[in-house]
Amino acid sequence: MTTYTPTIGLEVHAELNTKAKMFCGCKNDPHYEEPNVYICPVCMAHPGSLPVVNESAVKKVLTFGRAVGATLATYSEFDRKNYFYPDIPKAYQISQYEFPFVTGGTLHDVALTRVHLEEDTARSQHTSEQGSLVNFNRAGVPLMELVTEPVIHDATTAGDFARELQLLLQTLGISHAQMERGEMRVEANVSISKTETLGTKVEVKNLNSFRSVELAIAYEIERQARVLDAGEEVAPETRGWDENKQRTFAQRTKETAKDYRYFPDPDIPKMEIGQYSAFSTPRLDENIPTLPAEKLEKYTYLGLTSNQTETILRQPYLDSLFAMLVAEYSEETELLQLAVNYLTSDTVSIMSERGDAPTTLHLKPFWTLLSMIQAEKLNSRAAKDLLAEVLYEGIDPETVAKERNLLQSNTADSLQPIVDEVITENPTVVAEFQGGKEASVQFLVGQGMKKSRGAANPKLLRDLLVKTMQT
Repeated sequence: MTTYTPTIGLEVHAELNTKAKMFCGCKNDPHYEEPNVYICPVCMAHPGSLPVVNESAVKKVLTFGRAVGATLATYSEFDRKNYFYPDIPKAYQISQYEFPFVTGGTLHDVALTRVHLEEDTARSQHTSEQGSLVNFNRAGVPLMELVTEPVIHDATTAGDFARELQLLLQTLGISHAQMERGEMRVEANVSISKTETLGTKVEVKNLNSFRSVELAIAYEIERQARVLDAGEEVAPETRGWDENKQRTFAQRTKETAKDYRYFPDPDIPKMEIGQYSAFSTPRLDENIPTLPAEKLEKYTYLGLTSNQTETILRQPYLDSLFAMLVAEYSEETELLQLAVNYLTSDTVSIMSERGDAPTTLHLKPFWTLLSMIQAEKLNSRAAKDLLAEVLYEGIDPETVAKERNLLQSNTADSLQPIVDEVITENPTVVAEFQGGKEASVQFLVGQGMKKSRGAANPKLLRDLLVKTMQT
């Protein structure tokens, strides 16, 4: 197969988590179970209804622009993007064309072209029993569209960019960006060429996971190479991604801006951004927390691995708790590393089992638990037994450990009676150990831990068992 250079540009749509829709007062709840509840004459395009711009949505997009170092518009306007599908009741979508709110900027070393605002479409549902139905709860939801420059050259970089974008949207609090719920949707424009001149662009839609983004792009690069190697031309088209068959498929001929017949929406006033105090740079910067890139640099300096950092940054609860720990106990590097281990393993498991995250950051109880582990007052098993209550209820681990006899026994005198009982009750295992099967001692340690209800120091317990069996 001939070697080609792939060129990829991404278009990403993210639903903004405002209280109301983009141009009306309907509740922004596209996932509401009952269809066609949050609708009104505006989002249903009844004659005579007029759109009103959602200020919160504009502010969120401008805040995003500040976070990626982009240029914010001083003037903007909304346009009508014409096309005829059942999920658009007006037969046009209110979007932006010539005057987006944000231009330029960089994210994850990928240059951005623009970021603009538009309204989401309704959701079409197709069933064999009822045919095609349309749910308008999503119609009019504020939608941020981001377009990158065509500067990506492999599927992995595209996937990493999408992950970084999701994390930034969640960190800024402007979108939940859950791809499995359609709150963030990625489209990839893919072309290949043997020269510096870009090849024919093909748009791949229906990418609802990071894995799909990477697989679809990789497949499309290979497909286009096969087409060109066969002496044929790549068709400029829109293709979908079939998750089951792991391949792209043709949908329709690719539209151009000319096909959409953009023109300024006459019902929405033009916007001089500088006239709105809420859109001033100082007001926007008030909403920008510490960004993921800054945290990554700081956490790497503290000795966290890339996997640990990613786990923490992608869980708002873990991120908030660890940030507070770092701020409060920045000099306690050993305990901070212990905190990382418990947050990225045991805490994640507990949250997964419970199906939710704690609602309160119980900083001091968690730190007390870590300190008890480091001082060998608690062993890992007892600590895990208390961890969920510490995180979710804020119990004092020291008090509860005393009440439940979980404090670790660290003296030979206190553990020797348990050692003697274990040896007496397990003569066969003792004989195996004395016959050279050293692994047998682990079974005896387990029995001793049970008898001590997890309070024994496992290393001391093992040493005592070995010493007693050898005498």
